[in-house]
Amino acid sequence: MTGILYRPRGDRGAASTQLVLVVPALLLLALLVVQFALVWHARHIAQYAAQRALAAARTEHGTQADGQVQARHSLAALGGRILTSPSVAVERTAAQTTARVTGTVMAVIPGLTLHASGTASGPTERLTAVGGRP
Repeated sequence: MTGILYRPRGDRGAASTQLVLVVPALLLLALLVVQFALVWHARHIAQYAAQRALAAARTEHGTQADGQVQARHSLAALGGRILTSPSVAVERTAAQTTARVTGTVMAVIPGLTLHASGTASGPTERLTAVGGRP
């Protein structure tokens, strides 16, 4: 009796080929999940900074500059690396105050540029007399 067994040779290396094709796709998918989680986090940072800017700018003696300074402090404390190159715009009128914070999200995937923004708006505080008139 001979010890020769017949083995088909057509599938040799198939697992390596599948691994080479599947692993990069899975890594890209994982990086996309991380990237969009960073976008979500950056939107929350921008919204928080806009709310803080609104709170500072809408007070009776507040100014647009007060709102911008407060937003910059909030961004420095929370989003220095996540929300890059942020811009802060505060508009204050006698009746309404609006703060907008926008920036670019840190890129995990090279070449992918995403932006995040936050806006907060509310009435400008002012003293009124008992009858409701200023």
